[in-house]
Amino acid sequence: MTERDPGAGSLPQRASSEKLHVGRPNIGNRERLMARIGDLLDRRWLTNAGPYVLELEARLAEYLGVKHVIATCNATVALEIAIKALGLEGEVIVPSFTFVATAHALQWQGITPVFGEIDPRTHMLDPEHAEMLITPRTTGIVGVHLWGDTCDVDGLQAVADRHGLTLLFDAAHAFGCSRKGTMVGNFGAAEVFSFHATKFFNTFEGGAIATNDGSLAQKMRLMKNFGFSGYDNVVSVGTNGKMSEISAAMGLTSLESIDELIAVNRRNYLRYRDGLEGMPAVRFLDHHDERERSNFQYIVVEIDNALASASRDDIMNGLWGQNVLARRYFYPGVHNMEPYRTLAPHQRMLLPRTEALVQRTLVLPTGTAVTDDDVDFICRFIRAAVGA
Repeated sequence: MTERDPGAGSLPQRASSEKLHVGRPNIGNRERLMARIGDLLDRRWLTNAGPYVLELEARLAEYLGVKHVIATCNATVALEIAIKALGLEGEVIVPSFTFVATAHALQWQGITPVFGEIDPRTHMLDPEHAEMLITPRTTGIVGVHLWGDTCDVDGLQAVADRHGLTLLFDAAHAFGCSRKGTMVGNFGAAEVFSFHATKFFNTFEGGAIATNDGSLAQKMRLMKNFGFSGYDNVVSVGTNGKMSEISAAMGLTSLESIDELIAVNRRNYLRYRDGLEGMPAVRFLDHHDERERSNFQYIVVEIDNALASASRDDIMNGLWGQNVLARRYFYPGVHNMEPYRTLAPHQRMLLPRTEALVQRTLVLPTGTAVTDDDVDFICRFIRAAVGA
């Protein structure tokens, strides 16, 4: 704690020693999950487009209202496959305020990620700034939906259309969300979801690509299985991006509980919002449109380090001392990570909004492992720490 901190002795103390994590996994109906696992073991079909993977793809497509869903082993590989299938090369514009995998999926394939500035209200890519970054080498834009909300899809699509660019979305945070009544999964050339254990809907480890383009879907299906078309006929370059049957079994079980999981997230979200209101030093990120669907997956606050008695980092460290493992997403910004920091050291001067945001943002625990009492304690702790 710093000299601005009111002191650990004056802060609320949590009685429980159980750790509260951001992204602690949700578990659906255990009996149904174990029944599916028993079934796949009895059939001895563990991977390679088994019946559970095919069922999950069909049910996800129905849930999203999209024509094609390609299940994958994780979202990073899904991004790499989508980028390769779309023929992106040269430079691609992405936000720096994202998980590093978004940029790595490009850099891994010899594509230069060019970091765009964010809208400080939404934390997502600013279309106007993205347009300023376009050069003759630019072939695409990767928009990133955050916090169970959607980025400026229309604005980014307009920029892409004006310049003949491909638009791809990283939708790792936005499964089950909508924009103007249309489910995420239907925007751009394709959208990529993460079903990692830390996501509210998980398949243990996994991901998926959604698209309404049939030829693109066929190309990506080939790519995720080494380029095989049939038993021994390789027709394109590919990789091993297949989802396993046990992951699909978890996904089907999670999908059966998805409304319940979202309801829990929404209850926590509203309780946090009420508990954190009225503090000038704390901005609760509350821009969900009640007319749209959201997964309410993330509880995000900004701490004004100039107004608060304790800094964002002091508050985070204090919460960790209470076994509340809050996170400072997406610190320090991808442009400040390697190899990007070395390859383009000037980037930080071009991203003042992102530079400021990574010093302010704090993500708090939610999900089925978090109780009302947990939420109330965290709100009291933050209120005391900032001197409200």
